[in-house]
Amino acid sequence: MTLYVNIFINTCFYLPGPKVIKVEEGGDVILPCSLWPKKDLRSTQFIWKKVSEKTDGDQKVFLYDKGDLYSDEHPGQSEQFKGRVSLFPDKLKQGNASIIIRNAMRADSGEYRCYFPSIQRPQMFYIKLDVEPTVITAEEGSDVTLPCSLWPKEDIQLTRFVWKKVSQKTDDVQNVFLYDYGDLYSDERPDQSEQFKGRVSHFPDELKQGNASITIRNTTRADSGDYICIVPSIQKPKTIHIKLVVASTPESDEHHPLMNGMDGIELHSLMIERL
Repeated sequence: MTLYVNIFINTCFYLPGPKVIKVEEGGDVILPCSLWPKKDLRSTQFIWKKVSEKTDGDQKVFLYDKGDLYSDEHPGQSEQFKGRVSLFPDKLKQGNASIIIRNAMRADSGEYRCYFPSIQRPQMFYIKLDVEPTVITAEEGSDVTLPCSLWPKEDIQLTRFVWKKVSQKTDDVQNVFLYDYGDLYSDERPDQSEQFKGRVSHFPDELKQGNASITIRNTTRADSGDYICIVPSIQKPKTIHIKLVVASTPESDEHHPLMNGMDGIELHSLMIERL
């Protein structure tokens, strides 16, 4: 019986690895961190950091210090997280030190730690965050909107943003859309890929709200792939990743050369012959 108790005590706090949380790029994500047993955190301190895999030091994500947060009185927060991280003030009584990161970016992916340096028995929690590209599915022949919005909102009428389609296998890059201080791809601004000419538009009335989204009309399966939206000239340059999947419709399958003129029996026979 004693052996059993010792084994339980030695293993019940063993953590096999960090908790993994996945979120699509552009979404808000909660990183959980709660004390057990519960302890009122309002008069204590806790810190969140993003652990560096290299040697350039950890990134400071969030600080709570007896009610004070990162500000002019508490400098040092990494630029990447400024204005994007908050806590849950009403849950501090229950020992909840969780935070929310708004408008998640691919650069946010990595390991985070939440720790309490000033409590009687310091505790540390590890979280692994995976920020994945937003996946959008569209039927062939339909119109699809690829989202790209700044947070905090920022007027981009007098700035520049670019959409590109990138290949994961090769170095090929296709120029999809350009907005440059009001100018678009045209005879004056060449280099738009042939595949997208006359098919891509943006939302002029929403530029004031930082909306750099585009619409691709009459999608084809060739449009499937990975897209990036780049806003390079704002105070905090931003890149958003989108994965577009264009699926064929039943109507397009009916017009496939292999199926034309075949009834179900003929098609079934052809499939058997190929097997």
